[in-house]
Amino acid sequence: MKKIVLASKNLDKVKEMRLALKDLPVEILSLADFAKIPDAIEDGATFEENAIIKAKFFCKQTGLACLADDSGLEVDALGGLPGVHSARFAGYHADDNTNNQKLLDEMKKICAAESNADYRCALAFVDTDGTQILTQGKIEGKIKTVAKGSGGFGYDPYFYLDESRTMAEISVAEKNKISHRGAALREMILKLKGRFR
Repeated sequence: MKKIVLASKNLDKVKEMRLALKDLPVEILSLADFAKIPDAIEDGATFEENAIIKAKFFCKQTGLACLADDSGLEVDALGGLPGVHSARFAGYHADDNTNNQKLLDEMKKICAAESNADYRCALAFVDTDGTQILTQGKIEGKIKTVAKGSGGFGYDPYFYLDESRTMAEISVAEKNKISHRGAALREMILKLKGRFR
């Protein structure tokens, strides 16, 4: 059976992606299945560039086909920040708490309690034969400075899907149906189905 490595150390993201990919005739691994793999240097200017950088890097490191995403939050009031720096908004070793605090601090600086925003995802598949497939997804919403919900990860408690619900208040299954990553995954699955029968 074909093995595909999910190029992420984020266990929540791996869980979401594994669930979405469950019907493909492949074995899904993650970076947690490999010892001492260095981090990819994500120095691309776009989500698409970073996804391809990661997929190529971890394909080479593991010797297996790789699926990598680069995703993030773009807040209109902050000129599109944090953008490609979403995972490292508060610094290279930032976590969800420090990134969210940095987001709140930036919103406070401009005296904004909310802003239109979107989550974006670029998903890259790189196979050992050099094949590359790229898909994308996007969901629009609002960032508000009041957190709601305990699910999800990243900026989810501050990302409002409507006036009352955040991304952190929905199930993983519902999130996969509507999210930026879910949209990119659905398109990717359609393309991979023809490849792995």
